[in-house]
Amino acid sequence: MSRLTLSKANQIIQIAIKTARGLKLAPLTVVVLDEAGHLKAMQREDGATMLRQQIATAKAWGAVNMGISSRALASVAEQRPDFMNALISVAEGKVMPVIGGVLIRDVDNVIIGAVGVSGDVSDQDELCAIAGIEVAGFRAEV
Repeated sequence: MSRLTLSKANQIIQIAIKTARGLKLAPLTVVVLDEAGHLKAMQREDGATMLRQQIATAKAWGAVNMGISSRALASVAEQRPDFMNALISVAEGKVMPVIGGVLIRDVDNVIIGAVGVSGDVSDQDELCAIAGIEVAGFRAEV
C-alpha cells in the first residue's frame, strides 16, 4: 500500500491549482485529507472566498468517510434525500454531497485519502482534483 505523504499532498494541490490557472477558472481552495479524514494539506488561492475551505473539506470528508466520491454522494442525495439529511446530521454537517470531492486510491486500489476542491463550478473543481491525483501517481475515483 502506498502512503499519502505531505509531499504527495502538496503535489496534488500544486497540480490542481496549475490546472485551474491553465483553464482560467475562478480562484480555488484545495484540501487533501488522509484515509481517516484528517487534514494533510490545504491551500486557498488569492481571491478565493473564505467559505471555500469548509466546502472543499466537506466534499473530501464525505467522500473518504463514505468510501464514494462526492459525485456519487450527490446522486444518493437525489435518490434518497431522507438518508442524506440523516447522514449530514449524524456527521455534524461535515458532509457536502456536491461534485468536487474525489477519492485517492493507491496502486492496490486502497483508499488513501480524498481531495476536495471548491471555487469554480463543481465539474471544473472535480477536473482539477483528478489532475492533481493522477499526476501524483495515484488513481482518482469519481
